[in-house]
Amino acid sequence: MNIDTHVILISAQAVPNITPLLDEQFKPKNVIMLVSPDMRQRADWLDAVIKIKGIKSQRWDISNAWDIEHIRDNIIDLLNQHEGKPMALNATGGTKPMSIAAYDVFRAFELPIFYVHPDHDRVIWMHPPDRPSHDLADRIKLPEFFSAYGATLTETGDKLGVPAADRELTQTLISEVHRWAAPLSILNAYAAEAQKNLTATLRPKDKGYSELHHLIALFERNGLLALKGDTLQFANEDNRFYVNGGWLEQHVYGLCLNLKKAHGIQDIGRSLQVARNHRNPPVRNEMDVVFLKDNRLYIIECKTHSDKNQVGGKNADAIYKLDSLKDLLGGLQARAMLVSFNRPNQYDLQRANDLGIAVCAHQDLVQLPQKLAQWIV
Repeated sequence: MNIDTHVILISAQAVPNITPLLDEQFKPKNVIMLVSPDMRQRADWLDAVIKIKGIKSQRWDISNAWDIEHIRDNIIDLLNQHEGKPMALNATGGTKPMSIAAYDVFRAFELPIFYVHPDHDRVIWMHPPDRPSHDLADRIKLPEFFSAYGATLTETGDKLGVPAADRELTQTLISEVHRWAAPLSILNAYAAEAQKNLTATLRPKDKGYSELHHLIALFERNGLLALKGDTLQFANEDNRFYVNGGWLEQHVYGLCLNLKKAHGIQDIGRSLQVARNHRNPPVRNEMDVVFLKDNRLYIIECKTHSDKNQVGGKNADAIYKLDSLKDLLGGLQARAMLVSFNRPNQYDLQRANDLGIAVCAHQDLVQLPQKLAQWIV
């Protein structure tokens, strides 16, 4: 049966509504959105993506998303107005009363009903149940994905692979994490201090710290900084950013690139800036590494500083940030991971566990390729 029109129930979860519309084998010509008053803005966001794909859309207002009889009567009116048109219901979204009422009416009218499995990104037919399930194509890219959640991708870093010299430096740092963790935190502080004029002066207590000088020499050999007397000098902002933790972001991005083909990653980016259009002016957020797999959003935050036993440090900030962004920009199925060169304290590890955020830190970084592969399965 050719289905020209999908009827969808607008809710806070955009992905189950949009992915069937982007699959060329399943894509309809028209979409009718059932929209309650509190979902009008989300309908606007979804509508912008739908129109880009050349699909015509219209709205059908549901004034009370919790009154099942009201919803049922409205959907009957909708189907009577579109009598004879090949339509199907995507029953995944909406409130429970919206989903139940829509299912009942479509079943009574002997019209097809499907549900998008949240974990496996498959269309499952509820009526008639004998229709085969359908794996949805992973067509959506990061700009469209963010747009469906009311955000605009405003800036991205380069998408090049990791140069061999940088891989060698990164391997040295990670393979000897116990040696470099403490001096790297100090070097991070100097790199952060150099943000204004690309220079920083070593403090007296650090001038005799041999491991710090060995670490500076590693970065200096790669042309990333220079130590002139007691002054650290960075040739440009890119180098300063790299020394200030950008190297770990680049490393994680490179590992994800390596997984792209074998694991079906459909889009990937680094150093992303996103403007969330929830208020005026928009709220801006930065994300280190982000990718999509099976139309699910994955967010990775990279940290190279040390919080030691501090409660409420930068690792804690990163965990709260990840928890917030995965809900706001990816919905219920989004996943997040903190990658930290230093070991988070017990409070941060417990908080990450409570929030369902994966952590790969300190000595476990040597196993990061395997942990990423297991995480995205």
